[in-house]
Amino acid sequence: MVCFCFLVDQTRKVRQSKPAAGICSRCGGGASVADMKTATRFCYVTIYWKTWRAIICTFCGSILRSYR
Repeated sequence: MVCFCFLVDQTRKVRQSKPAAGICSRCGGGASVADMKTATRFCYVTIYWKTWRAIICTFCGSILRSYR
């Protein structure tokens, strides 16, 4: 019997951000427009990455709106 162990994970990082008008509906914190980068890794080697823009809360970090 062959046993495979796959180590797959996904990381999300903020590349750059700038302030935006509006407040978070969850915590009341300020909002900012951020360029995000999502990377899918297999055994700690990046196999796929994608950049996208989102409006995120500066206090709690929740994604309020995404533009993929």
